[in-house]
Amino acid sequence: MDIYTIIFLALAVFIFLRLRSVLGQRTGHERPPFERSPRNVAQGAPDSNVVPMPGSVIDQAPAAPNADVASADRWKDIAEPGTALAQGLDAVVAQDSSFDPRHFLSGARSAYEMIVLAFANGDRRALRDLLSSEVYESFETAIRDREKHDQKTETRFVSIDKAELVAAEARDRAAQITVRFVSQMISVTRDKNGTVVDGNPDKVADITDVWTFARDTASRDPNWKLVGTGSAG
Repeated sequence: MDIYTIIFLALAVFIFLRLRSVLGQRTGHERPPFERSPRNVAQGAPDSNVVPMPGSVIDQAPAAPNADVASADRWKDIAEPGTALAQGLDAVVAQDSSFDPRHFLSGARSAYEMIVLAFANGDRRALRDLLSSEVYESFETAIRDREKHDQKTETRFVSIDKAELVAAEARDRAAQITVRFVSQMISVTRDKNGTVVDGNPDKVADITDVWTFARDTASRDPNWKLVGTGSAG
């Protein structure tokens, strides 16, 4: 063996020993490598069908009110302590800790405008996503009647002046929230010749609607749907 072979062998042994000290040796008891798997919707991955407001549905808040907040201040500016509304909100949160009334009201305002305009435009697809089956049937019947008589409705919001909670309850797995909307809008219905058959295109009307939204709190679906409508003077 010449001098160069001896030098290369010495370097090889030195490098091997250094690698051994840094990387260690396998003993047969090492942990298996971490296995990555695709996120599953049922395990909490975002559902692409859930659209946050403004969108097609009312979605839940990302976080619940702080449980440490004193009960007297829990629903500050939303409900007076000890009232039926405050007790109803307590019941809803007991079933669904993610419920946030302020976030809910923001979504409800958007849903209110979307539903009113979708009804005026006869947009059945949008209404299906926002209404319970019973309310949808009622709306669809009215739309079909307009179409039968070749009538079209034009509605334009001037403002939504107020959206406030007026009732809340949770029973079994169902939570219901009732909201009073005070708005100003212009609405008119015309026949096929353009003649006005209802409403006034030049008059702003003051409208007060009382709507009830509901959802199954045991469901993974965070969306609320309109289950009842009413109006007030």
